[in-house]
Amino acid sequence: MMGVVAGVRDYGNRMGIPTVNGAVLFDERYLANPLVYCGTVGVIPADRMHKAAQVGDYIVAVGGRTGRDGIHGATFSSLELTAESDSVSGGAVQIGNAITEKMVLDVILKARDLNLYHAITDCGAGGFSSAVGEMGADLGARVDLDQAPLKYSGLSYTEIWISESQERMVLAVPPKNWDALRYLCAEEGVEATVIGVFEDTKHLRLYYQQQLVGDIDMDFLHDGRPDVVRSATWKESQQVPFDETLPHSHIEILKKALADYSTCSKEWIIRQYDHEVQGGSVVKPLTGVKNDGPSDAAVVMPQLGNWKGLAVGNGINPWYGDLDPYWMAAAVIDEAIRNVVAVGADPSRIAILDNFCWGNTNDPVILGSLVRAAIACKEVALAYNTPFISGKDSLMNEYQSADRRISIPGTLLISSLGQVADVRKCVTMDAKAPGNLIYQIGETHDHLGASLLSRVLNKTGGLVPQVDLSLAPTLYQAVHRAISSGLIRSCHDLSEGGLAVALAEMAFAGGVGIDIDQLQAIEPNMSDVVLLYSETPSRFVVEVEPGQQQQFETVFTGLPYTLIGKTTKEARLRIADHRGEWLLWATLSELKENWQAPLRW
Repeated sequence: MMGVVAGVRDYGNRMGIPTVNGAVLFDERYLANPLVYCGTVGVIPADRMHKAAQVGDYIVAVGGRTGRDGIHGATFSSLELTAESDSVSGGAVQIGNAITEKMVLDVILKARDLNLYHAITDCGAGGFSSAVGEMGADLGARVDLDQAPLKYSGLSYTEIWISESQERMVLAVPPKNWDALRYLCAEEGVEATVIGVFEDTKHLRLYYQQQLVGDIDMDFLHDGRPDVVRSATWKESQQVPFDETLPHSHIEILKKALADYSTCSKEWIIRQYDHEVQGGSVVKPLTGVKNDGPSDAAVVMPQLGNWKGLAVGNGINPWYGDLDPYWMAAAVIDEAIRNVVAVGADPSRIAILDNFCWGNTNDPVILGSLVRAAIACKEVALAYNTPFISGKDSLMNEYQSADRRISIPGTLLISSLGQVADVRKCVTMDAKAPGNLIYQIGETHDHLGASLLSRVLNKTGGLVPQVDLSLAPTLYQAVHRAISSGLIRSCHDLSEGGLAVALAEMAFAGGVGIDIDQLQAIEPNMSDVVLLYSETPSRFVVEVEPGQQQQFETVFTGLPYTLIGKTTKEARLRIADHRGEWLLWATLSELKENWQAPLRW
């Protein structure tokens, strides 16, 4: 974990890119395959969105040199790991240089604005092979591999072709623009080299020292391989009731939930990152009276001086997939959308991205779980009218040794990008002032299966949280209207740990106490355990000033909402049961300490 944190810190921020949102989860099944997801978002002029290489364009390599690092990186990521992987496949890991990448970024933007190239792509998986092969798919290309700048001598033409060394871009440059591009790159200290030309041959031809070393038909390259057909199976697990008998008091359970490594404060990590660079971050990853509470999402101002913003959030919960991958996928999509709605994003202006990491999909059962999750992605996105605009997958995350096999839990990360019309109207999750009303928005059901409560108590059974696809979109529109109208002072989504954890975070982030004396009003026939710890999706806790109560409730007419308590001057969290007796009473300082201590390194 420490290595991953250092890598994120040392690359993105050195390029001047803020790190504004994220999540860190822990499970023993990630022992041999720790997963790292990185997502980026940028702004592009509307008249620069389309690109296409043209016949006669030079194939220009810009940026870093080619080395043996990263060779077979793409294939390595799709292989089963063993005890020998670190020595056998160590060279598959690219060696990055953030300073080189920053120089490349600057020169590419200048060249773009001067219209010096027709098309561009990065050297990612497969290096030159995929970059040139994809750019010339409709044309054809000749590549002179001996022209590629190398980090050192001794590389074969095969290694040059498939190396995945970092900081390299491939451009399609009209010959008349080559001198201007070369001069611009020289000014910025960036290497640029012509390594070939796009031709109207429908063939990809590779040369090394003027000898033909590769020739393949472009149509065959892209469409010649038949689809792979595999068997996938899925069997619904038998439902077992959740045992609501508690071995500890509610206060001890809440403390355990807050101290769980996947729930606790990630301030030690966040403080190593720069979320202020470029000056555009409006809602930070940490918020509250002491800037140490957990934001639901970040909000950035892409263009300084323009009040339009972009909310960035995510949803991830691999444990739900142990019970049902369909509802796991539905829940994390809902969470990603819910997080950006909570800070002020417009639900009708949200786009999402998927990133699948799964075990060995040659196993029909594991493949079946992936298929079930993918089906949910389609159906939930259609229900929310939310497009998938990008994504990625890694489908062989498994470790095999002589005595054990470790397969990761099927893990789906959903990233969300939501438009904010005016960042001045954004809200954060921290309670703001004593004397305000606390509402729960949304329905609570008996959804304790694979919950945080089940993990901290080491219990099994219960129903996996399920999304109401007809209710949630309508509910989110109402939340957005209330935030846009200034009716909500603070808003926090309910996710891991349910209502109890959300209230604790809201209170200690704001340094404002909360009394919940109408818990049973949410659902009179439901147990306190379910009301406090259920993880039913599509729910929020909001803070409303008394003078705004009538107008607030009017916005939610016909939708599920419940007045459950109020904020107080006393720095405590109190929750009463159906008899009016306090079943949970804790100071904010002790709750916050439990939340911050585990990763306070």
